[in-house]
Amino acid sequence: MKALVLEEKLKLSLRDIELDEPMGPHDVRIALHTVGICGSDVHYYTHGAIGPFVVREPMILGHEASGTVIEVGSQVKHLQPGDRVCMEPGIPDPNSKATRLGLYNLDPAVRFWATPPVHGVLRPTVVHPAAFTYKLPDNISFAEGAMVEPLAVGLHAANKARIRPGDVAVVMGAGPIGMVTALAALAGGCSRVIMTDVQQPKLDLAATLGPITPVNVARERLTDVVQELTDGWGADLVFECSGNEQAAASVFEPVCPGGAVIYVGIPLQPIAYDVAAAQVKEVRVEHVFRYAHVYPRALALMASGKIDVKPLITDRFTFDQSVEAFEFAAHMPPSSVKAQIVVAE
Repeated sequence: MKALVLEEKLKLSLRDIELDEPMGPHDVRIALHTVGICGSDVHYYTHGAIGPFVVREPMILGHEASGTVIEVGSQVKHLQPGDRVCMEPGIPDPNSKATRLGLYNLDPAVRFWATPPVHGVLRPTVVHPAAFTYKLPDNISFAEGAMVEPLAVGLHAANKARIRPGDVAVVMGAGPIGMVTALAALAGGCSRVIMTDVQQPKLDLAATLGPITPVNVARERLTDVVQELTDGWGADLVFECSGNEQAAASVFEPVCPGGAVIYVGIPLQPIAYDVAAAQVKEVRVEHVFRYAHVYPRALALMASGKIDVKPLITDRFTFDQSVEAFEFAAHMPPSSVKAQIVVAE
């Protein structure tokens, strides 16, 4: 089948590749429709590795996906051919201790699309467990369906935050994950989100999504804005979504006494962690790695209108433009948030 293959660092090919994907009784075969380009996909392209995950042989990219079921296994009851679906890209070992504890996103043996050596889904079809395949509501498009994966990260972060109605949150970073985290925080009960970035077009878009106060930290101090909006108390929650080392090291400045910090972005280098600053405020610190148990909630929130991801989809490419799409994503302009590839109409 034809697929977008990362041959090695900085080398992509749209070419035929042979894959052997037998179906089991609990699997479904899906014809891909839309696949989003994630920052991790781009990082594998530009750097050839993320931490211990190194591209050592050709790998198909893509893990944010939606499509149509074209075949079901003999034991699959909740899906049928023709169903429009989105797919959770991580397949854990059902017998692992992490999975049995409900922490399947932390299973060391999880097989996650487009994480070496596992192939992704920028290709015509894929076989996937039905248990990790979710039917799209009628009012959710394929493009929105491919946004469920990044939104799941934001919802997992909101769950970790233990939001109380009326909380004020800071979200550091106005990229796709920062945007969906802000939407999840508002849907979870936050009264206001203060969002930071250095790219003004992204902040301008964020300001249209709800009660979000944009702060361009190249021009103004976040702490000053937070103090003004909270009568000097500080933000209840700080979500670090940028992965920027400087931002990640500053999270305890805007948070209030007894507040919480949630690390969502993954810095590529070790950060300075100010233990004393966290201790004197008794800050609760949480960490997020992907997500678990949130896809149905993401779809319900989108179907109800509580969360609208459509404004975040700024750029679309055809499957034949896949290499061009990754070049675009690697040098994305400030006005762009999420680029998607339409595999098949």
